[in-house]
Amino acid sequence: MDLKLFGEVFVTLLVIVDPPGMMPIFLALTGPLSARERNRAAWQAVALALGVIVIFAVAGQTLLAYLHVDLPALQAAGGLLLILVALELLTGKTDDPTKQATANIALVPLGTPLLAGPGAIVATMLFVQQGDGPADFSAIAAAIVAVMLTVWIVLRFSGGIVKVLRPGGIEVLTRIAGLLLAAIAVQLIADAIAAFVAQYNGAG
Repeated sequence: MDLKLFGEVFVTLLVIVDPPGMMPIFLALTGPLSARERNRAAWQAVALALGVIVIFAVAGQTLLAYLHVDLPALQAAGGLLLILVALELLTGKTDDPTKQATANIALVPLGTPLLAGPGAIVATMLFVQQGDGPADFSAIAAAIVAVMLTVWIVLRFSGGIVKVLRPGGIEVLTRIAGLLLAAIAVQLIADAIAAFVAQYNGAG
């Protein structure tokens, strides 16, 4: 296994996924839940993210080509989805835990597009394209698994912060997380528009 490639993929994906930055958003979405439900949400989100990244790593180019979808379109869709979630956080619609299913939180927006977002998907697809032989592909696969394991550890043990923050702190954190999510969403959409403009200017 190519350890240099492993390190490159691991660091790149870890920076993109950003587990410390993900923690406030995870706590805002799962704060009112019980510890058991929060742990289950962390596991489900990481499992889904791993599945999505693996699928796109193996068949991403083929899938997007078959659907006639460009990567910027995928990026813009992720941004729009995050805006909806950010609005719910900012307006307090997520405060009632009885109105949310844990699986829903774990799958959307945690699993995708936050963990397995356009950035992680595109980076993985590029690494796979550049890979040559079983040694490279095994390094890429091991790095993806290692990143997801790191994310799971961070989310799994973030529950202790909930006990310190109390309900008032969670509410403040929720609003801050909503603002951060909105900023991430706007950036995703802006990058997608810029990519579309560059693509069509290049074509013209």
